[in-house]
Amino acid sequence: MRAFEYANPKTKEEAVKALTLDAGAAAPLSGGTDLLGLMKDDVEMPKRLVNLKSISELKGIRYDGKGLRIGALVTLDELIANKKITQEYSALAQAGRGIHSPQIQNVATVAGDLCQRPRCWYYRNGYGLLALQNGKSMVTEGDNRYHAILGNDGPAYFVSPSSFAVALISLGATVRVFGPSGAKDLPLAQFFRIPTAEGQKEYVLEPNQIITEVLVPPASRVKSAVYEVRQRECLDWPLATAAAALQLDGKSVKSARLVLGQVAPIPWLAEAAGTFLQGKTITAEVADQAAEMAVQGAKPLSKNAYKVRLARVAAKRAILRAAGMEA
Repeated sequence: MRAFEYANPKTKEEAVKALTLDAGAAAPLSGGTDLLGLMKDDVEMPKRLVNLKSISELKGIRYDGKGLRIGALVTLDELIANKKITQEYSALAQAGRGIHSPQIQNVATVAGDLCQRPRCWYYRNGYGLLALQNGKSMVTEGDNRYHAILGNDGPAYFVSPSSFAVALISLGATVRVFGPSGAKDLPLAQFFRIPTAEGQKEYVLEPNQIITEVLVPPASRVKSAVYEVRQRECLDWPLATAAAALQLDGKSVKSARLVLGQVAPIPWLAEAAGTFLQGKTITAEVADQAAEMAVQGAKPLSKNAYKVRLARVAAKRAILRAAGMEA
């Protein structure tokens, strides 16, 4: 690992100042489960690490009439162990339990999960986020088994790796970002973007900004669930994920949000499927129709057509699980 400076601020203002001094050359450090590995492999080479773990304001889980507040430094273990989340925000608890590593659950943070970099093997081997060589993508003609089937018109073909983003977006979460100009809130769905040029990241966080907390609306009458399709049950990333959040009025769906993961460069909000579910009573047939709509427009690459079916299965089962019709 290359040598680097280390800053240990005690407030978010000090952290932003330390990041601003070397904007673009400094990186925030929370759990470090992703960043330190990237540094060891020379994929990321920050000159300064700004430790956030000493900032008490970024910790803790609170609930009030406005909803759930999850501090940026809340670990996956803390989130899973929280009774309020387990009882009322099932999708979040299920997403956390899907990470089958006690070591990572005890160290990794919610904000770190949202900001982890893609697991694309081209990026992880130093070919850049868009994996361009002589102006052409290495992905389209190479091994693209685990790459995007949606939002992949190019030049980005990686998939968003976050475990929690899919669940949080289905619940209508907002992320609070703090920088030199102060704090601002934006819907988590707008936090992610599909890069169009090298040098762009897959999220809108500027080099001198940090996430301070995630805000989730009250879960009144909302039933949510996550379903993941995995190649193996040990620590690994899913092949396809879906999160469903259903606001029910009796047995009828008043509103619905369905989000797919591991299939696009961003968490993929299936708006048409959510609209279709409104006013419906959930049945296996209705869930299947919504799932089919969720993958409409998919453009599989040469080696990943199987992911279309997996995404559809994940979507159907997430809907049924949220409705209490599947364990």
